[in-house]
Amino acid sequence: MAGILDLLNSEMGSTIISGVAGSTGTDKAKTSSVLTMALPVLMKAMERNASTPEGAQGLMGAINNKHNGSILDNLGGLFGGGVNESVKQDGEGILDHILGSKKHGVEQVIGQKAGLDASSVSNILRVAAPILMGILGKQAKQNNVNSQSGITDLLGSLLGGASKSGPVTTEQSFLEKILDADGDGSVIDDVAGMFLGGKNESSGGIGGALGGLFGK
Repeated sequence: MAGILDLLNSEMGSTIISGVAGSTGTDKAKTSSVLTMALPVLMKAMERNASTPEGAQGLMGAINNKHNGSILDNLGGLFGGGVNESVKQDGEGILDHILGSKKHGVEQVIGQKAGLDASSVSNILRVAAPILMGILGKQAKQNNVNSQSGITDLLGSLLGGASKSGPVTTEQSFLEKILDADGDGSVIDDVAGMFLGGKNESSGGIGGALGGLFGK
């Protein structure tokens, strides 16, 4: 199964990037940068949420009902004339649910790396989140996913990471770190160095993690 970053490099990914950029009035290259950083983070957060029976049930309910992949069937209609406000409101709710209190901090750090303010990143992610859920829903339908283990395995496959029994990749390490802030409410202090080169850590170092995830 193709990973989420492979999808961004596909023809559909190009359509999504162009559409999100146009609908938010953001530079296409910067939009691409934001999505390349943010979508794996969002999927990793979903994987963590789905690690509990309640979280998995909630995610399965969302993709079986509202987010079944149909949004991908007419991307031209979605982006044509501007994205409907109801889609953006849905995206806001998805982000709040997935990231919780870490939402603004993650947006700020991604914005620093992409050269955008947090508000612009938020606008991009509000449009992208329902599309990401649609991708997950479509894949779940195609693979007949109907259990907690199935949804977590699907998310792991889309992330392109190692299996549970395999080694932890630098990408996984990075994603865990950005979501595992120390709980002091300041995601920026915890992860800014990962993007901006301010921290050095063992196990390959932050540079290695970024190199694997962002091609730097």
